[in-house]
Amino acid sequence: METATETERKYDVPETFELPDLAGCAGIAKADGAEIHDLDATYFDTDDLRLMKNRRTLRRRSGGHDAGWHLKTPADGDGRKEHRMSGAGDQVPDELRALVRTIVRRRPLEPVARLRTHRVETPLRDKKGRTLALIAQDQVRAESGKERSAWQEVEVELVDGDQRVLDAVEKILLAAGARPAEGPSKVARALADRLKEKPGKDKINPVSRYAREQRDAIIEHDPAARLGEEESVHKMRVATRRLRSTLKSFRRWFPAEQTATLSDELRWLAAMLGAVRDPQVLEGKLLSGVEESGPEFIPTAQRIRTALDHRAAKGREELAAALESDRYLDLLDRIDTLVDQPLPDAGDPAERARKVLDKADGQLDTALADGVDEELHDARKRYKQARYAVEVLAPDAGKSAKRLVKALTNLQDGLGAHQDSSIARETLREIGPDSFHFGVLYGRQEAVGKETLIAVPALVRASRRKKVRRWLVKA
Repeated sequence: METATETERKYDVPETFELPDLAGCAGIAKADGAEIHDLDATYFDTDDLRLMKNRRTLRRRSGGHDAGWHLKTPADGDGRKEHRMSGAGDQVPDELRALVRTIVRRRPLEPVARLRTHRVETPLRDKKGRTLALIAQDQVRAESGKERSAWQEVEVELVDGDQRVLDAVEKILLAAGARPAEGPSKVARALADRLKEKPGKDKINPVSRYAREQRDAIIEHDPAARLGEEESVHKMRVATRRLRSTLKSFRRWFPAEQTATLSDELRWLAAMLGAVRDPQVLEGKLLSGVEESGPEFIPTAQRIRTALDHRAAKGREELAAALESDRYLDLLDRIDTLVDQPLPDAGDPAERARKVLDKADGQLDTALADGVDEELHDARKRYKQARYAVEVLAPDAGKSAKRLVKALTNLQDGLGAHQDSSIARETLREIGPDSFHFGVLYGRQEAVGKETLIAVPALVRASRRKKVRRWLVKA
């Protein structure tokens, strides 16, 4: 499989549209050497268009330079990530199916549309002959069931150019009569009637909205998490924790019979992700500055790195198996059922968030007075729950909510740093022998724990300032 990031913009144009002269804009010296391609693409999806509704397109195409299977997934800005494989036939390659498994689950992937495109593709080159972008003039004929449609469009795709090329070319195209394309892709236009969403009658419940966002985040980060990519594993784990916390904080909003065991399953998924993430984080904390301490610390650092790399590798293996399991698919189905149904009016979400936050305050005050690490750890988890509860309200509460979320995050991080030092010391006891160098590292982590705890009272005061919390009291 080949993977590339594709950055392009599309424009609808009338039948009489002629490509304007683009030489001289954004470093473009000439536009020549046009090639003609006749492309024939069959698009695959579930019967309810789950891929399209999640901004994925899967096709098998003949003609052009990259005939074969293409899966396009979201990327940053104007970009799309494209996964390419050679091959023909009507059977979607297993490698591509795996990348969309969390979306399609057990549903079959079948042809949903056919697009035939007559393309005139022209490279836009600079003075050195580099291809900055490709501009394609497309005549499109689309078939979907009994529906037929046809249109013309222009597509500009970056090659060695940058955003300035896209902006400059767009300005000239719009002046010549082009307009931004109706849909994000050709197939989206062909399936527009089937993709239309029924207008909702009621304002979306903020609890429901937040829960759906976490479900969507789990699905979005799944493909990269399967490969063990650190950031995606982290974000998928956070989304899992947020959803579980929401079910706990706002339990009256969800049917008890649907959430009875769902929390346990979310805890299982978070643990699978944590088995990959935690060793990665620990390695960074334990090895920070160690090798610079002198050559005598190098064997110690290597022993720590080997042990934690082994843990992370084992975690990736177990995570990959978990994400391929029926248990995981069942969990996703249950999440869908829960978050896609209308939620009852179970009271004021702000009142519930206040109660969660008040409980966190009381628990931390007790923990600080007692000075017991386990109590501090429990208080940190309680503040994490409170922060997530406030996040539910944030989109409708503006800057005030964002300030409180930031203050709670800082406090949670401060308590988390203290907990991390405890975990780091426990890890050193597990990995290392009773030696001088491991003892030095243990002492460093002990000092970190004390230093972070000293900073906590200031973070507490910052999170309890009236101007930070006033909006929540009034909500």
